[in-house]
Amino acid sequence: MAIGYLGFCLPLALVILSFIPFFKTNVQQSISHYYYTNLRELFTGLLCAVSLFLIRYKGYKNPVFWKNDNLMTNIAGAMALCVALVPTNPECCSDKIYTFIPICETWVGWVHYGFAFILFLVLATISFKVFTLGQKETNDIPISFLNENKIYRICGISIIVSIFMIPVSDYFEIPYSTLFFEALSLIAFGIAWLIKGRALGDRGKWGRMVYREHNL
Repeated sequence: MAIGYLGFCLPLALVILSFIPFFKTNVQQSISHYYYTNLRELFTGLLCAVSLFLIRYKGYKNPVFWKNDNLMTNIAGAMALCVALVPTNPECCSDKIYTFIPICETWVGWVHYGFAFILFLVLATISFKVFTLGQKETNDIPISFLNENKIYRICGISIIVSIFMIPVSDYFEIPYSTLFFEALSLIAFGIAWLIKGRALGDRGKWGRMVYREHNL
């Protein structure tokens, strides 16, 4: 469940702490830009924690590539680590400090965004193709509007839409749009993972509505 909680809390923690004067950090245009603020350690620390948990997580194997739980989470974990190690370029190249690649070139930023794109794409695939596997067919319990598979698909759609809205909103120079859509993607995946991990329980009416199970 730590993966779900960390994914859900990462963007919220960065934004909330930006309003606390002690940290001397303004709300950034994107989550990636927090690397060049006083919240750098929180950003990289939580991202590396998510990476470690995803890689160490042992999911179910499947002969179909995009349905292989173990493989997809390993890829996502590797991409999360790469996002942390290869940060986006700062607003000013003189701020390019403490980076794995200590140069300020346009291609470095594109490499960072490439890793982030693959990360979000894999997270969406996990929500769509992995989490929706294996729900038991309990015919006497109707599928409710809170059915887990519906939640996973909504979360997956949210991630996909966010991936494509980031460059669109950036083109129109909408303030904080990248931050919003990145946060939406991480929160959506966090919700999907927590529902799959049954963080809210699976007993009684809740279990019947979400998981279609007879749990007393």
